[in-house]
Amino acid sequence: MMGSKWRKAKLALGLNMSLYVPHQKLEDSSPSSSSSSTTSIKHHHDAANVPSRFSSDAVPLSPVSPSCNECRPTTPIPSSSGLWVSKSSPKSSKRTCSICLTAMKPGQGHAIFTAECSHSFHFRCITSNVKHGNQICPVCRAKWKEIPFQSPASGLPNGRSRINPADWPQDDAWMTVVRRLPSPRLDSTRQISSLFHASEPGTFDDDEVLDQQHETTEENIFAEDATKNNSIGAIEVKTYPEVSAVPRATCHNNFAILIHLKAPRTSGGLNSRNETIFSPMTQNSRAPVDLVTVLDVSGSMAGTKLALLKRAMGFVMQHLGPSDRLSVIAFSSTARRLFPLRRMTETGRQEALQAVNSLTSNGGTNIAEGLRKGAKVIVDRKWKNPVGSIILLSDGQDTYTVTSPSGTHSRTDYKSLLPISIQRDGGLGLHIPVHAFGFGADHDAASMHSISEISGGTFSFIEAEGVIQDAFAQCIGGLLSVVVQEACVKVECAHPNLLINSIKAGSYRTSVTADAKAGSIDVGDLYAEEERDFLVTVNVPVDESSDEMSLLKVRCTYRDPISKEMVSLEEANEVKIQRPAIIGQPEVSMEVDRQRNRLRAAEAMAEARAAAEHGDLTGAVSLLESCCRALSETICARAGDRLCVALCAELKEMQERMANRRVYESSGRAYVLSGLSSHSWQRATARGDSTDSTSLVQAYQTPTMTDMVTRSQTMFFGNPPQRKLRQAQSFPARPQPR
Repeated sequence: MMGSKWRKAKLALGLNMSLYVPHQKLEDSSPSSSSSSTTSIKHHHDAANVPSRFSSDAVPLSPVSPSCNECRPTTPIPSSSGLWVSKSSPKSSKRTCSICLTAMKPGQGHAIFTAECSHSFHFRCITSNVKHGNQICPVCRAKWKEIPFQSPASGLPNGRSRINPADWPQDDAWMTVVRRLPSPRLDSTRQISSLFHASEPGTFDDDEVLDQQHETTEENIFAEDATKNNSIGAIEVKTYPEVSAVPRATCHNNFAILIHLKAPRTSGGLNSRNETIFSPMTQNSRAPVDLVTVLDVSGSMAGTKLALLKRAMGFVMQHLGPSDRLSVIAFSSTARRLFPLRRMTETGRQEALQAVNSLTSNGGTNIAEGLRKGAKVIVDRKWKNPVGSIILLSDGQDTYTVTSPSGTHSRTDYKSLLPISIQRDGGLGLHIPVHAFGFGADHDAASMHSISEISGGTFSFIEAEGVIQDAFAQCIGGLLSVVVQEACVKVECAHPNLLINSIKAGSYRTSVTADAKAGSIDVGDLYAEEERDFLVTVNVPVDESSDEMSLLKVRCTYRDPISKEMVSLEEANEVKIQRPAIIGQPEVSMEVDRQRNRLRAAEAMAEARAAAEHGDLTGAVSLLESCCRALSETICARAGDRLCVALCAELKEMQERMANRRVYESSGRAYVLSGLSSHSWQRATARGDSTDSTSLVQAYQTPTMTDMVTRSQTMFFGNPPQRKLRQAQSFPARPQPR
């Protein structure tokens, strides 16, 4: 608790930030300032000195391997340039390239470009930054009239332009030119960069062909593994009745039966050689992904936000394999596809890094147009990887579809933001979840939550700017470990007089036949070692015919994403109870009680949120307090169950965020909605400022998610640390003894 309060205090005081970006852009004061400015080219030798993890919004995505000293947190101090510079950084910021964050020493073999605003950069770094039309200084945001220009390299195959490698190799065979830009009048109304005006194909069927050889290898590996171990790939299904016995002369209405699923770990976690699924050695043992990221680059994303977003995207690209494909959509007042679905080979990754690094922020927020383009990439693609998903990030409110740019015609039809082609009930059969990330205090949490809910994705609330990479890491840690698809649980009454009363499955689709004799749950995709719990209630009748009674038969079917074969667990899991003449005090199942507590807490959160939206914050807080008291009296609470403790901590956190209208509007609504999203899908989301698996409110994190988050928190952009990482416990599991 003290740690949480200290984090909040640091956040309020700005102690976590290592960069300050002035709100006001620097503009040329007069035409004479241009004539008096100088543009020079010098030479230097690169040095591996990294002063800070974060830079401006033009920060590079290239891997950087800092020394141990740079990894330690340092106290920021103000500098005259408006940047917060670490005490461990060089004495002058002019000696450091703010793009690659390495030292610049003149006269030692490499060119240096000094702009008219007096800021200097490696020539190679800045040419990569401006080649996509960016004419803004990465440091002071001044608009340049002269920019460095690099002619295309000749003799490269397939007409491909030369790409700067991530490690900046020592190669000086480059033609360097400084090109004079015209001096257009400064147009304050101009909101959309030239990137958004370039032509696009009418159909996005230009996606890169899949690695067919890799696919064949995957199928062979799966077949070999299946031969070695018959249990590989099987979902674990367990059932728990509320009590083990009911007197034969009495009936029991709303008798609860827990159905527990756990996905296999064959394609996730650590293998026998302690290699994770994210290492190149084992990437052919998992299902490859088609990922589309839809990124907000509106004016409010300027400065640190955009810089951190680029860092996070660099992390994502680094952990995608050569069989995974990525496409990026950038949106502000309109939307633009930066590049089609492209395999993340070394070349594909470098081109993607450069395209994302060229992004600048301006304009309004048109989420609907961004999602339309993102859905079009998925729908129009010629080839399909087994797993497909969209990641959406925005820090604002849609000012075009839900609210017009003038602020009028406000609507709450959030469904209109999401193209029907990727809605769960869209009818096209596509299962493309949109995992939405609300960034900061000004985003529209209600719309982002609705988008994720309608598509079958999750909603995460990124309260602290520095957590964005960890939040993305947690998400792709799951997407890169899908081991089950199209999972479906079917239940059937095993006794002629038994009837199904309800199926409680959160946001998952359920159905019950008209005669209440059978039902089903559409579970969909599962990540490696991910768990799901569903409560089925039945009305147990009087039955004096025998000492034992069969209640339900449970079956499960799913598709293996690697072999693409449907798997059916032939042996039905049958739920039975004893029917003695008399019994003593029945012992309630801890597993059933635990899931009842989770459902009770989720219902209280939903009711409190509804009360808060109607202006009754006092009533909302009262609902949460009542639920917390009720949980504290359950058998799980008395046994010290970790889930029960965590639910109470989460409910108390929500009470604090509903203290008044200002707090609720700025963070309470988003925090509650991200919690509801997590509980309704039983999947981890980022909430507030933490994705730490040790956090009491961080439920449902799988080992592969924990692995990826740990990588995000312990590395820069070098090679992943080769060590065995600790694994998180999902809440359905019992705590292990110390």
